[in-house]
Amino acid sequence: MNEQQQQVVAELLAIWQHQPGALLPLLHAIQDALGWVPEDVVPQLSQALNLSRAEVVGVISFYHDFRTQPPAAHRLRVCMAESCQVAGAEALSALAGQQLGTREGETADGQWQVRPVYCLGACACSPALQLDGQLHVQVTAERLTQLLASSREGV
Repeated sequence: MNEQQQQVVAELLAIWQHQPGALLPLLHAIQDALGWVPEDVVPQLSQALNLSRAEVVGVISFYHDFRTQPPAAHRLRVCMAESCQVAGAEALSALAGQQLGTREGETADGQWQVRPVYCLGACACSPALQLDGQLHVQVTAERLTQLLASSREGV
């Protein structure tokens, strides 16, 4: 972590460390501020919150939304819950993989991260996906192609 990131973490620790149940809100605050939760913060959180390092790492690794690496420029999450699967999510995921060069994981250039998720809360409007934090529902192959092209162009 650089000096500025360390300062941000210190400020957040000062705010949260004496709050009951502070670990989750603190992890969210760190990720919101830095874009990820650096591994370097684990000892700090552990000491400040009187938790073991294993407890802190366990929480970070349990919740799939916490990132321990800087995020890709674009993040695509395709819902794979039952409703979305029935409505064609597998085909959308395959199409995204074909167009981006990875079906799950990061692209070689680090610009895209593609992950399956198991509910975006839009079952009535399946298939659903989330692109750069924006929910899209009733997505067709054509719409996915448009969304990916728009993201590539920065539109």
